[in-house]
Amino acid sequence: MKQVSMDEVKNDLSGYLQIAEKESVIITRDGQPVGILIGFEDAEDWWEELMLREPRFEVEIAQARQSLKEGKGISIEEMKAKYGV
Repeated sequence: MKQVSMDEVKNDLSGYLQIAEKESVIITRDGQPVGILIGFEDAEDWWEELMLREPRFEVEIAQARQSLKEGKGISIEEMKAKYGV
């Protein structure tokens, strides 16, 4: 994991996005972490990250896990269509 200042990122965002494709980049301000750049290999990675970080999906995820345990469920394509992603 690479750590860089906000000023460095502002001066070379494109370069740091390329780095983020291989490893996470922690962005700091005055030496304190304030953000992170995370690269994705494909669109599925983006979807998974959204699902993990979006609070409104937490209930859906819990329900989906329960449905899978019961032998029921919907495909990722159906889930994307449901949320317009």
